[in-house]
Amino acid sequence: MQEGERVTVPARRGRAARLNTGQAIEIVNTHGSQVVDFWAFSAENPAEFLSMEHLRATLQRIFPQAGDALVTNRRRPILRFEEDTSPGRHDTLMAACDVYRYALLGCTDYHDNCTDNLHAALRRIGIAAPECPAPLNLWMNIPVGADGRTEWGEPLCKPGDHVVLRAAMDCVVVLSTCPQDMLPINGAACTPTEVHYRILS
Repeated sequence: MQEGERVTVPARRGRAARLNTGQAIEIVNTHGSQVVDFWAFSAENPAEFLSMEHLRATLQRIFPQAGDALVTNRRRPILRFEEDTSPGRHDTLMAACDVYRYALLGCTDYHDNCTDNLHAALRRIGIAAPECPAPLNLWMNIPVGADGRTEWGEPLCKPGDHVVLRAAMDCVVVLSTCPQDMLPINGAACTPTEVHYRILS
């Protein structure tokens, strides 16, 4: 893949890319309604990864925004949230979907899911993750009420909105176009779509 080349992440699938320190990834919500589960792992040690638990403690809020350092489970910056053209609603609370989640929702057959997408994307570049960390759910709208209750909201972004995340260390990033089609997190139509990304210098 050439730097600056536009890459498609098909609906319901995952892709992984390597970033050197200082490089950035621009992720585009092509149709404006797609949630992207996003992970980052240290290139030197996949046991060090972008951690939502540590991020919330560092930021002292649940919504990251442009200007924030995104930290690992060792509390080191792995990426910097450089740019965001969307309304800025990105979820840090929800685990990646998996076969168990879809079984609870009533699926009796296999359902594509972000956990499997993560591992498949990493296998394609010869990496095995020790676990599936909680992802940064880009554009996922999870309203939190005053009583602490959460809801499954629709994305607030528009077609073409994008984020730019710049590597603070050599890392591997993974994107999964969330296959959720039983709840409206990918819009009222509950139809997952493709997104696009490119690597920037």
